[in-house]
Amino acid sequence: MPRGSGFDVRLLSSLSKVFADQDLADRSVPRASCLLGEVFSFQVAYRSATHRRGLTVQVESDLPHPPLVRSVGLAPAEFLGSAFDDNVLRTTPGLYPDPLFPIVDGVVAPPGQWRSLWFTLNVPRRATPGTRRLAVRLLEGGAVLGEVALELEIVGVVLPPQSLIHTSWFHVDCLATQYQVPVWSAAHWEWVEKYLAHAVDHGINMVLTPVFTPPLDTRVGGERPTAQLVGITRRGRGFQFDFSLLGRWVDMATRCGVQFFEISHLFTQWGAAHCPKIVVRTGRGEERLFGWEDDAAGTQYQAFLAQFLPALVAFIHERGLRRKVYFHVSDEPSLEHLESFARAAGIVREHLTEFPFIDALSSIRFYDEGLVPNPIPALDHLQPFLDRGIENLWTYYCCGQWSQVANRFFHFPSARNRILGAQLYRLGLAGFLQWGYNFWYTQGSTRAIDPYRVTDADRAFPAGDAFLVYPGPDGPVDSIRGEVFREAIQDQRALKLLESLQGRDATVALVENGLPGPLTATEYPRDPEWLLTLRRRVNRRIRTLTDPRRGR
Repeated sequence: MPRGSGFDVRLLSSLSKVFADQDLADRSVPRASCLLGEVFSFQVAYRSATHRRGLTVQVESDLPHPPLVRSVGLAPAEFLGSAFDDNVLRTTPGLYPDPLFPIVDGVVAPPGQWRSLWFTLNVPRRATPGTRRLAVRLLEGGAVLGEVALELEIVGVVLPPQSLIHTSWFHVDCLATQYQVPVWSAAHWEWVEKYLAHAVDHGINMVLTPVFTPPLDTRVGGERPTAQLVGITRRGRGFQFDFSLLGRWVDMATRCGVQFFEISHLFTQWGAAHCPKIVVRTGRGEERLFGWEDDAAGTQYQAFLAQFLPALVAFIHERGLRRKVYFHVSDEPSLEHLESFARAAGIVREHLTEFPFIDALSSIRFYDEGLVPNPIPALDHLQPFLDRGIENLWTYYCCGQWSQVANRFFHFPSARNRILGAQLYRLGLAGFLQWGYNFWYTQGSTRAIDPYRVTDADRAFPAGDAFLVYPGPDGPVDSIRGEVFREAIQDQRALKLLESLQGRDATVALVENGLPGPLTATEYPRDPEWLLTLRRRVNRRIRTLTDPRRGR
């Protein structure tokens, strides 16, 4: 940096969160490594003594493609939770670094504020291995204000495909509301495909599929906009089912790279006591056939499911999807709902014996009593399920997982977001669920919100819980949290690759080297440097084991 310029610049990893009103304590990270086919991110933080506008960014490197450069925006957070542990950045309302905006009219440097630029490198699968140097300069009128340099080692091994099943619930009604287009109109399908392709690019390979309007986060007695893929026509006492929209959904999702489909919940949330919203066509037009007022165990709904589910199964077989489809009964039942959940599960299981059922819950009794063969326990309730040795076990987190475990809230360090990748590997988990890829409503879905102004579902959930992406004029606007979570999944993939080369015991030993005990859901290093060092060690070991000279 030129002396006397009044301009500071610092190279940072993706795990830093740069607050405008706080001195930057994070040290520079000038060296890193990655695998072929990996998405690598870093930051350049800057601060000016005077107000500067229209700064330009210059990147000099010998990489085949330049990095994508975006500005880290600030988002308001009014509600950060009602209780906190000691692993948080702040607990006060204010502006938090999160959305990643394209740079349109140059970089702005408000006086005395630290700000950050986010650099994203999509390393080609066929890139030439070796150490590359990237120089980043910030200029004003052609004069260099500050410069940093990164040495990035590209290890000549391709990051393997993702084996983890990951769903972050995709809310199609929120897209229709936000962009003011009718559900399943041509314009709506275009938005859905844009966002779904983005979700897949960030590691989401299973999509919530709304055969009926999903009965999720809906106020009791209320309803969300109708988003039903299956057309239903009433014919006397029977029904005729039209799966053409569902077929279009499957085609679009497959085109985007989706590998698995989770059928929307067949009963209401928190207990399976009522029916989801289901609309049918009659001689009088479109009518709501079932909803909150209907008993989930009622004879009418049972009779309807006895016709619908076999027809749906026939469609699944016709499309060759049997091994790609999962079902839900009801989301997040507690022990007080054990009886109603058991009744609901019994109603649908007889029609769906060949498919796995997955449901988010916390009590082991639902598994022990055979009600949820494939449970998804909350991360802070995981241990009893691990103790049972359940195969293909998943986990999830949401607004309630604030103490000692990973999550992606605004006020959490990014390392607490990324650590999940190493934990998923170490604990041998097969899947991960989170409820909000793009939930842009208030709690209970009572009204729409502006995600750039309301990040806590109207002071209901800790800021950052309800969505990972912001709505942009041309499609999704990324967040720091979404980019870091993709890194978490890449960590898990890299560890799986290393395991294929040297075995699980040696890989677990490498992960836990120097730790006081095993890596668990609650016991893990809090220092972001540990994560960065772990990936360098993993990459170095992969390079060593795949070096052709090693066998000579």
